Amino acid sequence: MTTSTRGAAKTPAVLVLEDGRTFRGRAYGAVGETFGEAVFSTGMTGYQETLTDPSYDRQIVVATAPQIGNTGWNDEDDESGRIWVSGYVVRDPARVPSNWRSRRSLDDELTAQGVVGISGIDTRALTRHLRERGSMRAGIFSGEALAPDAELVRRVQAQPHMKGASLYEEVATKEAYVVPAVGEKKFTVAAIDLGIKGMTPQRMAERGIEVHVLPATATAEDVYAVDPDGVFFSNGPGDPATADGPVALMTAVLERKTPLFGICFGNQILGRALGFGTYKLKYGHRGINQPVQDRTTGKVEVTAHNHGFAVDAPLDRVSETKFGRAEVSHVCLNDDVVEGLQLLDQPAFSVQYHPEAAAGPHDAAYLFDRFTSLMSTVREGQRA
Repeated sequence: MTTSTRGAAKTPAVLVLEDGRTFRGRAYGAVGETFGEAVFSTGMTGYQETLTDPSYDRQIVVATAPQIGNTGWNDEDDESGRIWVSGYVVRDPARVPSNWRSRRSLDDELTAQGVVGISGIDTRALTRHLRERGSMRAGIFSGEALAPDAELVRRVQAQPHMKGASLYEEVATKEAYVVPAVGEKKFTVAAIDLGIKGMTPQRMAERGIEVHVLPATATAEDVYAVDPDGVFFSNGPGDPATADGPVALMTAVLERKTPLFGICFGNQILGRALGFGTYKLKYGHRGINQPVQDRTTGKVEVTAHNHGFAVDAPLDRVSETKFGRAEVSHVCLNDDVVEGLQLLDQPAFSVQYHPEAAAGPHDAAYLFDRFTSLMSTVREGQRA
């Protein structure tokens, strides 16, 4: 990525897709060039949480909501220490942000962090294009990076695909750290950071859990050195088929029958550990308005998603695995994609979506309570 910050608002810009389609607009944020996988997110709010979610590493995010930036940028809602998207695409940027917590505009923050974006394009047409043809490689170009369309298409087509990309170590913490329990400490959890969002350990801390966040390269010895009551595997970017290390670690946790909970990338890791395959979705699920059914209760939840890959597990039967029986616990009502797994013979479950959902909705927050109940049950059984 190359960037500049001079005169972005009036600078022409172009979004170029790998199939040759182009969209012309104005630079938004930094001026320069950037590359990534073009994906669309359907949330009407929560753009700050989206932009700072490490799961969006190397992705150019298209906001389907027509106006973005109304509430500016604050210093409280970041999900990590930086913006991770490689580029941002909006139709109508807010001219003046208005919110009592706002400290600066979204445009200013994108510029400060060197994130190249584009505004003033028909995001409806772009979203329809991606829905029909699938997520694809793209580039945003402005300022001195502009060139004839054929040359820009060539640059985009030279970029790597998301399928086969190993990105989780790129975004994970390099050093372990602890998020203390709020109030009385009830449990200790080892959380494997594959691209963890800040709200995730906070949701656990609110339930009396002391969370030890460990690097993606953590070993079983590192995990059990903190004497955990449970182990958590986080969300993260890239192709789960490349995550052999986390799969091996989860296998070791399952062999010890430690209570286990996974979110998003963690769900895909559990799928692989149980012997299921994974595959790339045509255009993925991204946004805060995705309907999912909890098949264990029949309840339908509105949930937050960010995933371009999914687990290939049977919906119509219980599966036999080396860790006992497993079943699909949650399913997306839009397209029947697997949204959750659970073991029936030992304490392990996962969901593909984001129950921490700082920007909302909060329908699935009960899953953290399910995790604490699982740890409590196992602890009581050990005392018996």
